[in-house]
Amino acid sequence: MTIRWMPISEMRRMEDAMDRMWRGFTQRPAEGADGERWRIPLDVLEEGDDIVVHASMPGAAPDDIEVGVEDGVLTIDAKTAAEKETERGSYLLRERSAGSYHRALRLPDTVDAEKAESSYDRGVLKVTLPKQEAKKARRLEVKVE
Repeated sequence: MTIRWMPISEMRRMEDAMDRMWRGFTQRPAEGADGERWRIPLDVLEEGDDIVVHASMPGAAPDDIEVGVEDGVLTIDAKTAAEKETERGSYLLRERSAGSYHRALRLPDTVDAEKAESSYDRGVLKVTLPKQEAKKARRLEVKVE
């Protein structure tokens, strides 16, 4: 059986493999002995005239969450306490993370950081960032002559 060789496809496949390899070197690992922080998973969506960020932080107390916007960057920091070791038994599986969480997200220049609001419910932080009135996209009417 003869297989057709496609050099462009092979080059793209190799480039994708190299990108995956480099991403593995640059992503921060979970917190361990070296003190690195966990990365917070985010969903960012546009709802009407607002940018809404949902951040999953199970086990974080509202007092241990810090949210800030400075120079067009949204930063979220949180801490969760590790459960104390139990004296009655030993862990068979332990996957829940505890420690410091951090995430920084560059915001578009259309966001009005002064009017940003945040709320926390059932392990999910919600940050609502309204757009500035002057920078909202306008819809132009097409006139027929």
